[in-house]
Amino acid sequence: MKKNDKLKPAKICYEHIGGKLGQLFLENLITKGWLAKKDPADKNFYITELGESQLIAFGIDLSQIKP
Repeated sequence: MKKNDKLKPAKICYEHIGGKLGQLFLENLITKGWLAKKDPADKNFYITELGESQLIAFGIDLSQIKP
């Protein structure tokens, strides 16, 4: 089989997107205002109202996320 050098890795970390793709994805969601923190010191992010509408429009079923 011929190796395709143009393929980009998409790493999985504990069944989540990890590696550079995960980092870029997170940064983009923050930049777009889809994810935010209530306090900069918080460990976790929350999905904003804009993020909720956009993620649903993207086809993500947010009902699978526990509040």
